[in-house]
Amino acid sequence: MNYQETVQYLYNQLPVYQNIGGSAYKEGLDNSLALDEYFDHPHSRYKTIHVAGTNGKGSTSHLLAAILQQSGYKVGLYTSPHLVDFRERIRVNGQKISEQYVIDFVAKHKDSYESIHPSFFELTMMMAFCYFANQEIDIAVIEVGLGGRLDSTNIITPIVSVITNISLDHTQFLGDTLPKIAYEKAGIIKPHIPIVIGEAEGEVRKVFQDKADSEDAPIIFAEDQHLIHAADKIDNGSWLFQTDAFPNLKGELGGLPQIKNAATVLCTVDVLRKQGIHTTIQSVYSGFGMVNELTGLMGRWQIVKQANPKIICDTGHNVGGIKYVAEQLSSEPSDHLRIVIGMVSDKDISHVLDLLPKSAIYYFTRANIARAMGETELAKLGENHGLSGKTFHSVKEAVETAIADSSEKDVLFIGGSNFVVAEALEVLSTQF
Repeated sequence: MNYQETVQYLYNQLPVYQNIGGSAYKEGLDNSLALDEYFDHPHSRYKTIHVAGTNGKGSTSHLLAAILQQSGYKVGLYTSPHLVDFRERIRVNGQKISEQYVIDFVAKHKDSYESIHPSFFELTMMMAFCYFANQEIDIAVIEVGLGGRLDSTNIITPIVSVITNISLDHTQFLGDTLPKIAYEKAGIIKPHIPIVIGEAEGEVRKVFQDKADSEDAPIIFAEDQHLIHAADKIDNGSWLFQTDAFPNLKGELGGLPQIKNAATVLCTVDVLRKQGIHTTIQSVYSGFGMVNELTGLMGRWQIVKQANPKIICDTGHNVGGIKYVAEQLSSEPSDHLRIVIGMVSDKDISHVLDLLPKSAIYYFTRANIARAMGETELAKLGENHGLSGKTFHSVKEAVETAIADSSEKDVLFIGGSNFVVAEALEVLSTQF
């Protein structure tokens, strides 16, 4: 098989959550442990950092990887889902896994692992772990896929664990209240391993504190450290953070959530130093300032075009993420705000739609995946929440129509789903 055939095999032969949803979700670690045994525990050959959370875990993971990379470490980064290319999930020092490694990994091990019946996520996680060992990395940043306690990645023993925040998402698997979801996320807390919590209050905070106490794990709440004294928006949507240790720290990632993500990252960097992972002052500045270039991160308040019209993409897709998107959009000056939106049918769609601006012009669409809600159904739900616009059967058609409709000072926002953003970026890459 060539590379494209190999990737299609992975999608077609293994249950893929991003395509079919809940039927691909395998609760428990049995498959991961069986794969780990077969591949001889590759993650034990390097240090790891484990990052969980409802929102912000991708940005946090990429920022940590960028800082460590700039400090001279050889850094593996495992994240999900990808936007354009499967290989985005597995990187070493920002470079995607080679196509040949993907081909060879499947060809060499296919007959052995098929008897385990792994999911797509379980196998690609193990591919990442093996690739990192093959590349002789120093440290890997491992993003949790879903939840924490029963997530495939929870077979690692990290030197630091991070939980960014808790919001309602994947409630069919993780529970329908914030404390229940926090319990699942807290499952990554390991005996004696430091845990950094980005945001938590009330019952959620107590869940984390109780779990840390039971594991004798040092727990640090980033909010309590008050590391960031001020945050100002500067050119191209970036941030300028003021901290005692890092005055005038420019953060390349735009969007309001990045203020709290930055505090979580800075707190984690401090904990890592105490664990023997030393970073330089300059590595923090360059990691924050060049994270997209260093790690290939896309889709976080990504300004694709500055004007005529201004085009922004963001992968926020649940209440916690869309709340910040809506707030940010309200501060974007424009003649008209146009929104291309599509969502998957297993999300809390009504509450998300309720947060979106009523005055915007909507282009309701659907990503090309089985989980996508039909554009007509989404438009009808949108009408119930005061949102009006037209429907489009493809993201490409929606994006191209929205651009054609736009005047010089309009703002076009594209989001609602990772998959809508992924398809939009492919369309936009051919135009700008």
